[in-house]
Amino acid sequence: MPRLFASTARLALWYMIGVAAGVSALLGSAYLFTQRAMEKQVDLVIEFQIDQRIAPAIADKISGAGIPLIAVDIPHPHATYLGVDNYRVGFEAGQYLAHFAKTHWGGQVSRVLGLGIDEAGPLVQSRITGAFAGIRSQLPGLKDDTYLLVDGAGLREKSNRLAQNFLRRHLNKRGLLIAAATDTSGLGALQAVREMKRERDVAIVGQDCITEALEEMKTSGTPYIASVSHEAGSYGPRLIQLGLAILNGQTVPPYNYIAHKLVAATSLAKRVRAAS
Repeated sequence: MPRLFASTARLALWYMIGVAAGVSALLGSAYLFTQRAMEKQVDLVIEFQIDQRIAPAIADKISGAGIPLIAVDIPHPHATYLGVDNYRVGFEAGQYLAHFAKTHWGGQVSRVLGLGIDEAGPLVQSRITGAFAGIRSQLPGLKDDTYLLVDGAGLREKSNRLAQNFLRRHLNKRGLLIAAATDTSGLGALQAVREMKRERDVAIVGQDCITEALEEMKTSGTPYIASVSHEAGSYGPRLIQLGLAILNGQTVPPYNYIAHKLVAATSLAKRVRAAS
């Protein structure tokens, strides 16, 4: 997407994709990228990586070279941020979970599970903080020990195991809400729900509106009741607009939020029925 809009704006775009695991490997990849960027005398760096542990080192290297930096989705020191308002997307997800509980279970909620993503740092983790706050705003009577936050790491397999453990601990409970920081985590939880035949006891809301989640939400009676779209298609033009503003010496806000919207399974199911 950025390549298309860069071409339209008559900009030269150079990019590098790094695949590495572990902090040392990630740092090595980041330093190589920065060195190449300096050699090419780039005017601006747009950077996306999800491990907040190495963000300060990357940002320091780029800042030291005097190159402005836009950090996508994960905040970095010295950088201009572009991405979703993580707390707000979580809050709206939590509100919808509470709305579902009121509508379908008479507001009776036994437990709330949050599948977070620790390595992405506190801002992304605030998707779950926000989800819990959204639920509390609608169901203020729930006690603090109703809520459980675990690290799903944004991974399906790990989230599946954590959800299985959660469901086993609450075999006789109904009214179980699950807020996932990503759809990948949410779909892992969904798999656990189906394996344990707990579809009627659980409601899940994810983040990102990936294709598999959207297809799942078209299924009648799915526990996967909603996902929040981060409108990925809008990132390209916003990145170019923001980059040009920075290069032209304009003052830009430190945090630049992408619009988002909650997509409910009920609305998708209605479209499927209307089309059939």
